[in-house]
Amino acid sequence: MILKQISILNYKNLRAVTLDLSSKLNCFIGQNGAGKTNLLDAVYYLSFCRSAYNPIDSQLITHEQDFFVLEGAYVGDGSEADPESIYCGMKRGVKKQFKRNRKAYQRLSQHIGLIPLVFVSPSDTILIDGGSEERRRLMDIVISQYDNTYIEALTRCGKALQQRNALLRMEAEPDPTLLELWEEEMAVQGEKIYRKREAFVEELIPVFQQIYETLSGGSERVSLRYVSHAQRGELLEVIRRDRARDRAVGYSLHGIHRDDLEMLLDGYQLKREGSQGQSKTYVLALKLAQFDFLRRTASHTTPLLLLDDIFDKLDSRRVERIVRLVSGQNYGQIFITDTNRDHLDRILHLGASHYKLFEVENGEVREKGATDV
Repeated sequence: MILKQISILNYKNLRAVTLDLSSKLNCFIGQNGAGKTNLLDAVYYLSFCRSAYNPIDSQLITHEQDFFVLEGAYVGDGSEADPESIYCGMKRGVKKQFKRNRKAYQRLSQHIGLIPLVFVSPSDTILIDGGSEERRRLMDIVISQYDNTYIEALTRCGKALQQRNALLRMEAEPDPTLLELWEEEMAVQGEKIYRKREAFVEELIPVFQQIYETLSGGSERVSLRYVSHAQRGELLEVIRRDRARDRAVGYSLHGIHRDDLEMLLDGYQLKREGSQGQSKTYVLALKLAQFDFLRRTASHTTPLLLLDDIFDKLDSRRVERIVRLVSGQNYGQIFITDTNRDHLDRILHLGASHYKLFEVENGEVREKGATDV
């Protein structure tokens, strides 16, 4: 997909922004806090019906304002068809509206996957340093963009887990029949989720390894290992096995909600062995592998690629390899932010035949240069 135009009103510090965009490369230069990341987050919101950073929609509204509006006009890859119009409006105290071509969605999950997107940012290091929930979320975001049944399974499993945990926390002894009911639902939906995660990781690994080798010059060997309680036997039995212990702690110790994705560098845990540059390259390669996966599966269209201030802590050789890679024909529309104009000039010199350059300052965005778009 290609985002031809975006209009933003009262979204974080972006009070009124309307941009006509390049179909290939869009660069945003500005100091920290100017609004560059907020602009990319608005693009992300139009794909996922939520912010990449804040799950509370009302907190995204500009201070002292009562609403925000995001609108995007999209076309398919090389399409001459009329643009797809995506609209989101949110008022304080009122449920947000999300529309496609002026028609409201009955469920927001119906929109996920229409505009596939991969977002790479400095905060992605939490995938390495954070808890397992961050790595599960990484898998869930990708799979949800090409499989709506996965979203349903996640929702149903999450509800069953919530209900079982509520029973476990009761002062009185919980009804065993109710416990069994929610355990069965956790197991049935959990098995579906496990199989889809397992297939995704298995297919992702070789692409991820190839991209990492390209970015690093082949200096290290990387891999991923998917770990799940579903690998210990029949999931229902695994969940029920420690019911007494679950009752003692007040929550469910087993299930696919404890799945993890181990990140390995030369066979060792990346969080213990990797340098800053290796960690950034690892995460970037992982995100670009997701991009390749979505390009082949999601809506039969090329995803948007958002690169937010990714070149810090990387040596010049890795920066050049990244630029040459994403400038290739397998990549479509790209959004890049940086505080360093030299970085962006090098990117434009190395690989940009079609681009627009924007300057962001205090929530205002001005076009500073362009080639034919």
